[in-house]
Amino acid sequence: MNKKGIIVAIFFATIMLTSLAAGVLLQNTPMQSEDPLMTSTGTPADNFPDAQRAQFCGSGDAKSTAFVKEYTIPTDCTNPLAIVTDFDGNVWFAQSNTGNLAKFNPTTESFTEFDNPLWPKNGRSMIWGIDYSPDGSLWYTDESYDSVWRFSIQDEKYQRIDYPSEGNSLPQKLKVDGSQIIINDFTGNKITFLDPTQSNDNLRYLSLPSPVNGSVTGDFAIDTDKNVWFTNWIFQQGGVLVKFDQEGYRNSIANVNEDSLFSLDYIEIFQLPSELLTPNGIAVSDGMIWLADTSSSSVFNFDPTTQQFTQYVTSDPKESTYGNSTGLIKSPISRPYWIQPNSDGQLVFNEQTSNSIAVLDPKSESLVEYLIPSKNPSWGDCAADTNCGLAQVFDFTINNDKIWFTEWVENNVGVVDTSVALPFGIELDSKDISLKPGESNNLSFTISSQQDLSDVSLILSDPHDFLTVTSNASDSFQLSTNTSKNVDVTISASDNATPGKYKVLLGTQIEDVSVSKFVTVTILP
Repeated sequence: MNKKGIIVAIFFATIMLTSLAAGVLLQNTPMQSEDPLMTSTGTPADNFPDAQRAQFCGSGDAKSTAFVKEYTIPTDCTNPLAIVTDFDGNVWFAQSNTGNLAKFNPTTESFTEFDNPLWPKNGRSMIWGIDYSPDGSLWYTDESYDSVWRFSIQDEKYQRIDYPSEGNSLPQKLKVDGSQIIINDFTGNKITFLDPTQSNDNLRYLSLPSPVNGSVTGDFAIDTDKNVWFTNWIFQQGGVLVKFDQEGYRNSIANVNEDSLFSLDYIEIFQLPSELLTPNGIAVSDGMIWLADTSSSSVFNFDPTTQQFTQYVTSDPKESTYGNSTGLIKSPISRPYWIQPNSDGQLVFNEQTSNSIAVLDPKSESLVEYLIPSKNPSWGDCAADTNCGLAQVFDFTINNDKIWFTEWVENNVGVVDTSVALPFGIELDSKDISLKPGESNNLSFTISSQQDLSDVSLILSDPHDFLTVTSNASDSFQLSTNTSKNVDVTISASDNATPGKYKVLLGTQIEDVSVSKFVTVTILP
């Protein structure tokens, strides 16, 4: 339901237009560890005490599967984060433990790292956003020092720009959009528009404040009409989806004073569903808005025409990602983080605590999840199991059929090759079923294997407690080349099931990849 005007009692008095100057050298430095055991290595690992180096600097060598290949960064412990490709297919990424940018050439499989002389000694910062500009430069954010950075690829020079900080700012994701740069200020609660063509002495920006007090401003996406979509939310309390008509706003102020009042005619606000608590990532694909919920195992679709949200669940994390040596983890979740569309309109997102990259196809209503082979046991309930944990895949970028990503705690970059044929496929006998509360219904799906597979298991995921999905198939089974297996499934709705449409995920997985399809379950009144 459209909530415009309801949550906006103190919303947008004005849009602030101010000036900022380009910075030269950062003076502040992070706190140093008081841990007495700090063995000097002469590498960025020296930013961590010895006891934390395996946790943050990497726990093993780069690994590969049939779908994923990893590459170890030559410098130890760089903590790679934001990543993007240029027009030539080179992969650029930011090193959050060094302040440097690095380039990976996929053809030669070689790295080049560019020293940043403006970065403070021992400085560290979570660099969440980066984008490539057609003028041959890279722009990226820096949360520790409230900065926006520009790196000239031709000159190999860095330039730091003060970010418009008011209180607790955190410049996060960044996108080069035509002649402007757009940034979300996560804790500063605003969207910032920066014109990079201005002189360094008088850089001006436009800031769009949040409609929700005490909230954070999440990621943003731009639709074909140039509307900017973003979220404001309060941790574990929900929030709103905001649509900003930037073209309409700019046209309205073209011939008036810059400090004119902001009109609500240029925003629309939509209440997020109660199930959607932490919408970090956002994307636009074929006119639909997609949100990644980091508090659950779901991504959500929003249809601007009907103003309806639809929840799509992922598979459960594999035990190798969380370990559960203590047995305390009863309901692991995958935590989708960022989400982007590819050129085919599919949605790519990282599942942080599933250590996976997922590709959701809205047209076929299918989901493929690729497991990242490197795992850091320090980030799971792993005990002595070394093939366990998370590489902390926090960012990715799409280049044709390749998905490049960084591993923040394993010091690797990697690539998912989505052109590699999947070893099995899934076909449903029905894509839609209807149930009344208290009823059950049966359906089946067929697994068609293209190769010999061992340790195969089912995916039976539902979005709500009042839905239950069961099967009599064994927990683990084998498949032979060019054979099929039929799986019978029962979907049940409890007596208190809420009427509506829900997406249930059915599929199959092996250790390296999962393949599933969604069934639409309609709960009747």
